[in-house]
Amino acid sequence: MSVYSDITARLSESGNLRTIPCPAIGSHNVIDLSSNDYLGLGTDPSLQAEFMDSPARRAIPLTSSASRLLAGRQDEYASLEALLQELYCRPALLFNSGYHANTGLVSALAGVKGTMIVADRLVHASIIDGMVLSKAPFTRFRHNDLGHLERIIEKESRSHERLLVIVESVYSMDGDHADIEALTAIKRRHPGVMLYVDEAHAFGVEGARGLGLCRSAASYTDIDVVVCTFGKACASMGAFAAVSPDIREYLVNTSRSFIFSTALPPISAAWTEWVIRHFVGLDSRRDHLRSLGSRLHSILAPLSASPTEPSHIQPLVVGDPRKAVELSQSLLEAGFKVLPIRTPTVPPGTERLRFSLSASLPLEALDPLDDFFSRNEI
Repeated sequence: MSVYSDITARLSESGNLRTIPCPAIGSHNVIDLSSNDYLGLGTDPSLQAEFMDSPARRAIPLTSSASRLLAGRQDEYASLEALLQELYCRPALLFNSGYHANTGLVSALAGVKGTMIVADRLVHASIIDGMVLSKAPFTRFRHNDLGHLERIIEKESRSHERLLVIVESVYSMDGDHADIEALTAIKRRHPGVMLYVDEAHAFGVEGARGLGLCRSAASYTDIDVVVCTFGKACASMGAFAAVSPDIREYLVNTSRSFIFSTALPPISAAWTEWVIRHFVGLDSRRDHLRSLGSRLHSILAPLSASPTEPSHIQPLVVGDPRKAVELSQSLLEAGFKVLPIRTPTVPPGTERLRFSLSASLPLEALDPLDDFFSRNEI
């Protein structure tokens, strides 16, 4: 066996071997509780048909064929960035994905001499990879423990010119929220702090018009970098950063994932703009999603060893990879697609099922899930 097959064999033995789900899991007879299509727009045929009904849109190219800095056609990118600037009251810069955004942004911003990164313990892997690529010193504070964060800031600010504090507004594996107002208050007390907030799982869902927790915060102007992705509630692909004019210009010249990647297809940028113009008015869907979150919380909270929030993302921690896989299979047989989340996505001992909701589901769709857990010991 090769060294690679040795590694995958060990993963299999420990219950941590990953495989791409087979198409059958996406059967129409299964309720999908693993999708990030939070508003249900990705499966809305009328929205897609209306978008493609325009001959002008059907003529938009399906590929950019070049990086953004070399692409001859900029119309769709410029139009989308103009809309985002209008909504966020600051310039926006597009990236190919949330992963591209975080690796490119963090590595560029922290690559400046004198910068140290202080990140929440549970930030996404793309942020961690950006931290490593930056080659800047970094440390991590206990999840949502802002007292711990401030003690680190007080210590490290003596020897570093700037501290890049990185959090998520809604955490992807637990669905809990960062305290944006408390974070900005910490920033104001420490002039050398830059605040970076990833809103991947809040964009489209949280805050006024679905623009995220940062945009609705009274202290929005104290947040230096807001990152949102299009591949979840926005039912598209790509990401953007809302930043100051000087940071945007700096990123265009230093962010490697922006400079060296073929740009998103122009048709994708046009579709994203179309979806955003629609979802800002979909408060009824957001209200329904919150109702679904409350219903799911009433089902899962009694099964959870630690407190959880009634969010559109909720975990059921089982603490063992094999048990997570087995429970996922049992749920599939009962008509629910809920995939297991294992190491290294989550720390060892916190393996879980991650439930994520879509506003396309009726409230009563969760009743059989309640029945399942009442009949099966976890």
